[in-house]
Amino acid sequence: MTTYIGTATSRVDGRAKVTGAAKYAGEFNTAGLAYASVVTSTIAKGRIARIDASEALSVEGVIDALTHQHRPPMASVDSAYKDDVAPEGSPFRPFYDGKVWFSGQPIALVVAEEPEIARFAASLVRVEYDKEAHVTDLHCQRNAAVALKSPENPAENPFAPPKSRGTAEPAFAAAEMRRNAEYFVPIEHHNPMELYASTVIFEPDSKLTVYDKTQGVQNVQHHLCGVLEMKPEDVRVVSPFVGGAFGSGLRPQYNVVLAALAARALKRSVRLVLTRQQMYGLGYRPAMIQQIELGARADGTLDAITHDAVTVTSQYEDLYRQETGWSGLLYKSAHAKYTHKLARLDLATPCDMRAPSAATAVYALECAMDELAVVLNLDPLKLRLQSYSDRDQHADRPFSSKSLRECYRQGAEMFGWNERNPEPRSMRDGTELVGWGMATGVWEALQVPIAVRIVLTANGHAEVSCATSDIGTGTYTVMAQVAADTLGLPIDNVTIKLGDSTLPQSPVEGGSWIAASVSNGIVTTADAVCQELLRLAKQMPNSPLADAATDEVALADGKLVSKRNASRAVSIADAMRHGAVDRIEQEKSTTFANDGSHAHNTHSAIFAEVKVDEQLGVIRVTRVVSAFAACRILNTKTARSQIIGGVVWGIGMALHEETLLDHKFGRIMNANIAEYRVPVNADVHDIEVIFVDEPDDIVNPLGIKGLGEIGIVGVAAAIANAIYHATGKRVRDLPITLDKLQREIGK
Repeated sequence: MTTYIGTATSRVDGRAKVTGAAKYAGEFNTAGLAYASVVTSTIAKGRIARIDASEALSVEGVIDALTHQHRPPMASVDSAYKDDVAPEGSPFRPFYDGKVWFSGQPIALVVAEEPEIARFAASLVRVEYDKEAHVTDLHCQRNAAVALKSPENPAENPFAPPKSRGTAEPAFAAAEMRRNAEYFVPIEHHNPMELYASTVIFEPDSKLTVYDKTQGVQNVQHHLCGVLEMKPEDVRVVSPFVGGAFGSGLRPQYNVVLAALAARALKRSVRLVLTRQQMYGLGYRPAMIQQIELGARADGTLDAITHDAVTVTSQYEDLYRQETGWSGLLYKSAHAKYTHKLARLDLATPCDMRAPSAATAVYALECAMDELAVVLNLDPLKLRLQSYSDRDQHADRPFSSKSLRECYRQGAEMFGWNERNPEPRSMRDGTELVGWGMATGVWEALQVPIAVRIVLTANGHAEVSCATSDIGTGTYTVMAQVAADTLGLPIDNVTIKLGDSTLPQSPVEGGSWIAASVSNGIVTTADAVCQELLRLAKQMPNSPLADAATDEVALADGKLVSKRNASRAVSIADAMRHGAVDRIEQEKSTTFANDGSHAHNTHSAIFAEVKVDEQLGVIRVTRVVSAFAACRILNTKTARSQIIGGVVWGIGMALHEETLLDHKFGRIMNANIAEYRVPVNADVHDIEVIFVDEPDDIVNPLGIKGLGEIGIVGVAAAIANAIYHATGKRVRDLPITLDKLQREIGK
């Protein structure tokens, strides 16, 4: 029998995507579809004094213009606006009243017969404001930031900073070697290829079918029901394909609420597609100032770690993640202190962006470790091995698996790390300085309750359904692989249905938890299918499986087969025919027991080579080797692609990406993909990916961990450390641009 798990299986949805058969939220059509365009605020704080849409309404083809003064009824309590992953605070309410919270806030919606008419008419809406003083500069609000409390029980708030250990300040002061530095990561935006869009079909019975770009159809459905005060059976949300989201689609965005409002107001179907500029008014990776102190002995043993962070949130919600405790999952230190403060700015609420908190916090941590290695005159890899921890330092518990040492070994061997000359500016390639840097990555191995339905028909075909999403990571494919293996069918005989709120329960897709969760969910339901087949097979005359127990049989090659004697088997078709059934349908929920006795994490080691033009300061990342310990790999092809994408994003984080604000106006200046720089083909060279063997029979029955987030973690630090090695100059303020490097060189 063909085995699919662990192979380089091509995407089962690949043909649909390359031929255009795959439809995205802004591509579903229906008769009488109207088109909407958003008007956004031009101030960062204040109130709308007057809004005049008369000129827009006079344009031929314009149907209506919605504002906070002219719209269908909306819920009036905060709880109705809170989605499944909302942070603490009062969620943003589009069109609820005339208050302006941030520049780019939606304040009007023009609906017309054609999209071009809607966009033109939207430009004619006149708005007068009562402005208020605003602040959008993190550095200005740093001293006003509010400290978060560390809970006694981390389970009470996993996003809060961990509790301190020992006495970090005295231990740092007494350390033989000390390093203290500050690091800054700016606001970054997701910039997925697909624009945010919603197509709302107004059904004849006034129900809504909503095609939305989202990472959680059931989350959006719950949100719309709350905001619009509708019954769950009257709202269906569908999102079969997503053209990238990276965390920006975890929460419902305002476009889906506005499109639904317009559909209810006009009693007709409406489509709203945001512009690229308007997408910068959605969530973003929050800016972050970090102060790290490391105290160590001469041999590299860590005596003290302090990690202080200040991050951005909005004026109306408290969005934060566990930023400062990642060192406790990597390095031993008897004394550690973690603090995290929130600075409120007049911006939209930030949101999760690939590897939230780890991408930014581990950047600073791993650069600080590199700086300590320089002070100690110790190889950066040896320092990490000297400080290596086999236990979660926060809870003093072992890991279910941690093959990070092997990541270090295999990554260093492939990269050729032992040939590195430790002296900065000592390695050259013609006129270019060559630098080699490394860093560690870490992420959580999460899994969440989920439900899966399987319908098996007598012809040997299975339909597997779950309301989860495929945001481009390959969920369709890994679900098909796991189902094919557990049901004993060819992968072509498996159909996957997902991205529909009417399907079995699923949380939002994020945090690298869906692959592990839904795969084990498929196994749970497949076991139920197998049990039902065995019941039918036992009823057959002279059944070869008459005395077989459930755990003694498995599905393989279209048959129910005895594990003890493969010759004792009954085909699926025969069992169902004799049982007089043409289909078996099972739906089961899967939960994951966690007694807290083990930490579950993925780990990585990243090695990077840069070449820097000595005269111009131009930086090229010429080579990256990334080694990963993430247990059993479901699909080596899609997994490798995930990691390559993460490395490319890490290059962008290190050298390119930065959202620029004009603080005078509180407005983003580079809200487009021409001026918001991301890596292009010319910036990406050799990337090698290693998957280290890491068995784990504790984390879940299949022994798998997620891979989506870990690929970016540590990459920016490895590149920054390589730039220091090449030039002897340390730039701690991302992105590391030519002007910043030249400024350091000129000192």
